[in-house]
Amino acid sequence: MGARISDRIGAIQESATLAITAKAKALKAAGEPVIGFGAGEPDFPTPAAVVEAAVAACADPANHKYTPSSGLPVLREAIAAKTLRDSGFACEAANVLVTNGGKQAVANTFAAICDPGDEVIVPTPYWTTYPEAIALTGARHVPVATTVEAGFRATVDQLEAARTDKTKALLFVSPSNPTGAMYDRAEIEAIGKWAVEHDIWVITDEIYEHLVYGDNEHHSIVTVVPELADKCIVLNGVAKTYAMTGWRVGWMIGPTDVIKAATNLQSHFTSNVNNVAQRAALTAVSGPLDAVHEMRSAFDRRRQTMYTMLSSIEGVQIAEPQGAFYAYPSFEGLLGREINGSKIDTTLDLAAALLEEVKVAIVPGEAFGIGGAARLSFALGDADLEEGVGRIVDFLG
Repeated sequence: MGARISDRIGAIQESATLAITAKAKALKAAGEPVIGFGAGEPDFPTPAAVVEAAVAACADPANHKYTPSSGLPVLREAIAAKTLRDSGFACEAANVLVTNGGKQAVANTFAAICDPGDEVIVPTPYWTTYPEAIALTGARHVPVATTVEAGFRATVDQLEAARTDKTKALLFVSPSNPTGAMYDRAEIEAIGKWAVEHDIWVITDEIYEHLVYGDNEHHSIVTVVPELADKCIVLNGVAKTYAMTGWRVGWMIGPTDVIKAATNLQSHFTSNVNNVAQRAALTAVSGPLDAVHEMRSAFDRRRQTMYTMLSSIEGVQIAEPQGAFYAYPSFEGLLGREINGSKIDTTLDLAAALLEEVKVAIVPGEAFGIGGAARLSFALGDADLEEGVGRIVDFLG
């Protein structure tokens, strides 16, 4: 008799970011003065107009029934229009599949193009979900390590060194979760042309496209290198731009054969996304970007505060976050020593000590494929941010 749980599912690792956030919330609910930097979601409410659209949608009997697995036709059209507006990439509704959040878009994408034995190049550090979605297809992720000194950006030379005859795809993310790093246009063009030259798929996650700071600009790789269009899949959603993480509406944009295959898969796994959430997403993507501009202003202020405070810690290296809402300081200069009575050999040790000693939750770099650093979200209130980082400064000082 075999194991109760299948090897394939049993091998999936728990989402470290969700686990850290859940633990911090549990401690806080128990009365502990915990400040959590683990959340990967805006601390703002969903815009009122979006909520009002959802309320109205609840009363419409049309939304009480099944709708196409690929998404409401009007929403797919609106996503295509929004993509042209925001990134200059022209696509049709037939190129769009609406998914249950960005995670289903990730899972659908790898399931649609990967076979057992295929390889996907994934620069590290990476978002925790990517390698699990790849592994479920029987493919494997090939990590390419980036460093704080290089601004957490992979070079074409590094990608080429990782390429084999089994390489099926490159996962490209800018702005990055967890580092906040961004590639400039020239770097994006070089990587896109490399992928075209070697006939490699590019999966580009653009969920943080509007959360960009200073002089940095977001460029969609398929717009910069149009000849990629037939082997590029764009992942996106309303979660970060419109503070709609809980609404669970994402999408994938790709060649029609891939979208057809992924739609067939989704029709068996989940069928259509919640209709009320789709109607809310329609209002979001069709409307102005005022809400994200307000959030971005607050995030920028917090970004600078966090960067300044963390930079003051001797032995800590940090690249200034360029996008998303995360800082990713390297603590390698502090590892291997005793700090306030705790032996800190890894960032797992550091995260445990901070939570235990000063009630601060961070996500250690081991969760993102490589230790030595940690992710801190600056999507929390200014007062809590300063208090929490202040506790870290005091603990490590």
